[in-house]
Amino acid sequence: VTLDSHLSSAAARAQQALRSEIPGLTISVHAAAEWGEDAAALEHCKADIARADVVIATMLFLQDHIRMVAPALQARREHCDAMVACMSAGEVMKLTRMGRFSMDKEAKGPMALLKRLRGKKEGAGANAGAQQMKMLRRVPQILRFIPGTAQDVRAYFLSLQYWLAGSEQNIVNLVHYLVDRYAQGPRKVLRGVARTQEPLEYPEVGIYHPRMQSPQAVGLMASTLDALPKVATTGKRGTVGLLLMRSYVLAGNADHYNGVITALESRGLRVIPAFATGLDQRPAIDAFFYRDGRPAIDALVSLTGFSLIGGP
Repeated sequence: VTLDSHLSSAAARAQQALRSEIPGLTISVHAAAEWGEDAAALEHCKADIARADVVIATMLFLQDHIRMVAPALQARREHCDAMVACMSAGEVMKLTRMGRFSMDKEAKGPMALLKRLRGKKEGAGANAGAQQMKMLRRVPQILRFIPGTAQDVRAYFLSLQYWLAGSEQNIVNLVHYLVDRYAQGPRKVLRGVARTQEPLEYPEVGIYHPRMQSPQAVGLMASTLDALPKVATTGKRGTVGLLLMRSYVLAGNADHYNGVITALESRGLRVIPAFATGLDQRPAIDAFFYRDGRPAIDALVSLTGFSLIGGP
């Protein structure tokens, strides 16, 4: 259950890849953005929550969306194998239950580390997201050898890593990991069926191009401007900085971005398509749209759907 459907295509591909290993597996993505206009979509979402073995709830921060599904999530919480809530309002986050880790309890010991990801509300600069991502990668390493509930806290952090780098392969990895660790009842025989893999890492602040072929690139993403293909850098009529959502690029759901990039290049413009993790786009702007403290672009177009510093 998430804000929009941009991960649907990656989830569908992941399901196809997993079916030979986990017979009968179904992955359903439900977008809160659709519920207001489609009552049937909301009912379908509630029905899937009611029978889901693992529930992931993410990007639920608008009260209208939360109100529609909170009762279904609460009803399923104690009866599913695991419920993972992330990047959502506090009332949704408290529904997280993974083994012995439950986020509705007072944070003690290893669980107190979760508070570190929230950051400081006052004075949070453009590097706050980078600091939080660094902590997100570091905590599982710290918790690796601590027994007990700490292992479920570690599982929560790893689940966040898989989801935030939501490529097809990381969704496959996430399903492997959660099934291997939390499958219960008749599904318990699925534990150990597939070897779990660490989350694949992609640039957190970087550039994207549909024709990227640089050896520096991870897929179609890279961390430096010199990885852009020649077609993106030879325009003579000006330079346009494009802001993209990293999650759409990771999910392989970028045809709309590709269309804009191609259209601008066909008009003789140099294009810098850049992204940052999360909703704060300042790291991408600072890294790729400035040179020596001065703007290096003639125009900026945001294709994220959000304000430059996050939030709806």
